[in-house]
Amino acid sequence: MSSSYISEALRQIIIARAQNRCEYCKCSADVTTEMFSVEHTYPRSLGGGNTLDNLAWSCLGCNSFKGARIKAIDPLTQQLAPIFNPRQHNWEEHFSWSADYCEIIGQTPTGRASVQALKLNRKGVMNLRRLLAQVGEHPP
Repeated sequence: MSSSYISEALRQIIIARAQNRCEYCKCSADVTTEMFSVEHTYPRSLGGGNTLDNLAWSCLGCNSFKGARIKAIDPLTQQLAPIFNPRQHNWEEHFSWSADYCEIIGQTPTGRASVQALKLNRKGVMNLRRLLAQVGEHPP
């Protein structure tokens, strides 16, 4: 097996830890049509490993927009900031929900940079949040 192999047992631990939600945009894998995968918070291309403390559950959108980046520009300060890392950061410290719970608002340089870089407020994701909020299933 290649060094990129992640066992099914480890995958299930990651999914359970994330409560089957994308650890970036908080969408549930149970109600979205997007594929989910195990994502390396610190990319393998930069030396990140397949250890539990470097792996996150991520929807395809967030994973694709993040790519191998670990930093992005904060749109407020125009300074480089770390992209949110669910193994190192607390989601609630960097983000909040809009009044209607449909939009993620970055509260810190890391939060703002991550909202923009990962496109956490993609139209389809916001529409899904709106529908889930109407039936009491959102926010998580």
